[in-house]
Amino acid sequence: MKINKVYSYSLLIPAGLIYALLFLYPTAVSFFFSFTRWTLTDWEWIGLTNFRMFFEESSLMIGFKNTFVFAFLTAGLKVVFGLLFAVFLTSQIKTKRFIRSTVFFPVLVSTIAVGIAFSVLMHPSQGLINQFLSFIGINGPDWLGNPNLAIYSVALVDVWKGVGIATVIFIAGMMSIPKDYYEAHQVDGGNKVNAFWHITLPLSRPAINAVIILALIGGLRTFDLVWAMTGGGPGFSSDLIASIIYKQYQAGFYGLSTAGNVILFLMVAVIVYPIFRYLNRKEVNL
Repeated sequence: MKINKVYSYSLLIPAGLIYALLFLYPTAVSFFFSFTRWTLTDWEWIGLTNFRMFFEESSLMIGFKNTFVFAFLTAGLKVVFGLLFAVFLTSQIKTKRFIRSTVFFPVLVSTIAVGIAFSVLMHPSQGLINQFLSFIGINGPDWLGNPNLAIYSVALVDVWKGVGIATVIFIAGMMSIPKDYYEAHQVDGGNKVNAFWHITLPLSRPAINAVIILALIGGLRTFDLVWAMTGGGPGFSSDLIASIIYKQYQAGFYGLSTAGNVILFLMVAVIVYPIFRYLNRKEVNL
């Protein structure tokens, strides 16, 4: 019995080595270098100086605010629209396979390419979006040039790009629900709306939880789309924590940017882990 147990654990060694090499080691090294002033050839221990300097960054509060707004807004919209698309695409419609492919297609496109494309489409005078709005008699805003609107414009693009993943997860969750529940509900005289609220929604909770967690983690760590569309501007109005860290790295403050990454890592863990625990307690098991 003991030999079998040892043999079973030995099968985990390759995966454990890869995990340690690609995650644990870089994480430990990052924590160490966050306490140093380092270059590619040298380092100097400076203690908590990097963390103090990071929290003294002038645009940090804007970055925190934008990061939270971006993460929770995009996660909420992905859940809502992903759920609606999934319900529609699991119904009896003839073109659902084509529509599924269409909804999922943006996920396959490079984030940088999406950012560049939408920065052109959202141009205040020459962009197709405002030209269309002008055609129907609406004066379109400066989507990316307005400090009060830029972060929300990027968030909508992020939802457009990422809702396909949410939809696929929801479809998988809904298709795993036994048909017997719907048949029994129909026999009892229930309609489709009641079936959604009392069967589909509760039994899709594991899928909903997965989408919420993945979307929150992705939103809190977002960098590439914001950088491609606004570069954190105008001014610092659309800066996120990740873009602030990148600007510090660009300026050659490697230790400071490493400390920022450690803070971002801890922030994501502190926010996501309690939500993960709470959502898991609410799951309905089939």
